[in-house]
Amino acid sequence: MKVGEKLAEQTASEVSASKSASEKRRQSSKKSGRKQKKLGPMPSAVQRLFETCKEVFANGGPGIVPSPGDVDRLRSILDNVDASDVGLTPKMPYFRRGASKGRPPITYLHIYECDKFSICIFCLPPSGVIPLHNHPGMTVFSKLLFGSLHVKSYDWVNRPQDSAEIVDPLHFQPPGLRLAKVKTDGTFTAPCRTSVLFPQDGGNLHCFTAKTSCAVLDVLGPPYSDPEEGRDCTYYNDFPYASFCGDAEFLTDDVEYAWLEERKKPDEFIVDGANYSGPKIMDQ
Repeated sequence: MKVGEKLAEQTASEVSASKSASEKRRQSSKKSGRKQKKLGPMPSAVQRLFETCKEVFANGGPGIVPSPGDVDRLRSILDNVDASDVGLTPKMPYFRRGASKGRPPITYLHIYECDKFSICIFCLPPSGVIPLHNHPGMTVFSKLLFGSLHVKSYDWVNRPQDSAEIVDPLHFQPPGLRLAKVKTDGTFTAPCRTSVLFPQDGGNLHCFTAKTSCAVLDVLGPPYSDPEEGRDCTYYNDFPYASFCGDAEFLTDDVEYAWLEERKKPDEFIVDGANYSGPKIMDQ
């Protein structure tokens, strides 16, 4: 056989081998694609939230605060959740003011609850109010999904915190009242960062007032429980500090104080339950 013929035969053999290898790669790629398709769609935002909550609150309990890293991780997940992720729009009937006088009812949507944490949504029509209440031993993440919401929150004053806050609440405390300091007093409009409160600070006692129709996605760890377990919800009236202390003055330039008084659940605070219609959680 001539040299040219050998080279031609060798080249033809190499081309054939190359085509065969290329075909195998294409078939392998198709199989890989089929395998990837079998994995199914990406988990929903609510599912990702649930999975993160399971990890963050795995070792949780009353008074146990997640690590700063876990707080940031869960907060980041919530920051990226919007109303469409939970099947809500402002046009739903939950958010209509209605013609009745007085405070409009609030709608509660239950998503998930176990002994470690709960996930829920509060739907507030314009002028809807969730009155001042506490969160005993709890860490709570609140994400405003849409609308504008006024938040006023407090933390208890138990002892002097630093040289700028010299106060002995037992000395001034009127009967039946307890001293607290204002943590937040302002209006928030979505989109905004998820707020976080803790058992001892961060505004553990708060009141919500809807300036427009709005929805709040809450994660509570651990959730409320029966009064016997010490995590029942308690409601409060608040009074300006000067209402009872006359000339006794210790207010500083950057801290505002008030007196809080326990009360029964307000009669005008009506909460209606409704079915959550967003993506379901798969608890495996």
